[in-house]
Amino acid sequence: MPSSFPSMLHAAHALADGRTTARELVENALAHIADSQGEGARTFMSVHATAARGHADAMDKLRCQGQAPSPLAGLPISVKDLFDEAGSTTRAGSMVLADAPPASMDAPAIARLKQAGLISIGRTTMTEFAFSGIGINPHFGTPANPWRRDEKRIPGGSSSGAAVSVSDNMAFVGIGSDTGGSCRIPAALTGLVGYKPTSSRISTQGTVPLSSTLDSIGSIGRTVACCWAADSLMATGTIRIQDAPTGRDGHTLRLGMLSTSVMENMDETVAHTWEDCLSRLSRNGVILETFTCPPLTEIPKANSKGGFPAAESLAWHQHLLETRRSVYDPFVLQRILRGYEQTAVDYIALLQSRAKLIRQAADIMNHYDAVILPTVPIIAPKINDMNDNARYVATNLLLLRNTTIANFLDLCAISLPCHHAGEAPVGLMVMGRHAEDCDLFHIAAQLERILAH
Repeated sequence: MPSSFPSMLHAAHALADGRTTARELVENALAHIADSQGEGARTFMSVHATAARGHADAMDKLRCQGQAPSPLAGLPISVKDLFDEAGSTTRAGSMVLADAPPASMDAPAIARLKQAGLISIGRTTMTEFAFSGIGINPHFGTPANPWRRDEKRIPGGSSSGAAVSVSDNMAFVGIGSDTGGSCRIPAALTGLVGYKPTSSRISTQGTVPLSSTLDSIGSIGRTVACCWAADSLMATGTIRIQDAPTGRDGHTLRLGMLSTSVMENMDETVAHTWEDCLSRLSRNGVILETFTCPPLTEIPKANSKGGFPAAESLAWHQHLLETRRSVYDPFVLQRILRGYEQTAVDYIALLQSRAKLIRQAADIMNHYDAVILPTVPIIAPKINDMNDNARYVATNLLLLRNTTIANFLDLCAISLPCHHAGEAPVGLMVMGRHAEDCDLFHIAAQLERILAH
């Protein structure tokens, strides 16, 4: 198969220079998906091969005429099975919605990407209804993590297929959702970049909700610039490649390092990689300061009855549970049913508690340019080890522990690979301030450049 470009922007420059065509890029992606030795069958719920080829030819024609709708026109992307796409059934990785009618229109986030000329190569698998950080799907299969693939390790979730579509050259960017870490967790476990914006930045209309309070629309790519490009288009509908984040030259970064619970239960590999990462950042002039944030200790208490996902998912699923309960993934069903533990008073108290903790945490965390912590405290475990329910539950909680902080506090956050080539993938999570996504992309680009060297 043809070699792939290292990033979205590299491919965009190659398109502009005439070194490749959209049709070549789409054919390359389709070849990787169809590879019988690869993970395509477990990564995609459906593949838009005919439509993708047609769109690629159209984009090539427009580019020859100088009328390409954006510099990224013609690049194949993948779309999580959570988003509506006109003509496709949105199943959210579940058999429960298998008989639902096809969507009549694209979700706004996806529509903006397509209006810019990006091509949906297909719909990626996911944890059923996005309700797990592990990434296992008992209905449609689970793509294996690219690291030590013969060992069949989890890809992370819930945007499991989104990550593997990028790691395996099936798409330049995987569009996913992030309610508690669903873009950042699989990115960390597979050695990619995963972005979670401030939740209100991109419309969630046309998506199957997990939590209307916490849901955000994110992306997974090879580089910070890949995620920036997808985010910019979904948020604003426009992009200028010359505005891609390059760092904050002349500005010394001052990063706060969260301590206490976020550093607990790290396996040996993550602990070693984390210390090496901090050393590299420090040697390159980044100021690192350890701090505590007492409001964060209140988050588990606030979520003790399942938090927003339990109550809000139950409200959405209630009518389906009346007739389709037996079709649900048992682990997912168990989490949805926790919504019955909450009363109206509990839910209102949760809203009030969140608002208070957001204010209190901001007063402490805003002293730094950004806050860093390990994205997840363990490397990817083996899929077969998740057959034990108790181990599945414990692993899921551990994977979600750090990433959920950004969702609960309504911050923007990104996971960057911080391991050396050939080592087990480990993620560095950088949390920015609420609604300061553009600043976070520049901070992340600066850290990416340091870690790349």
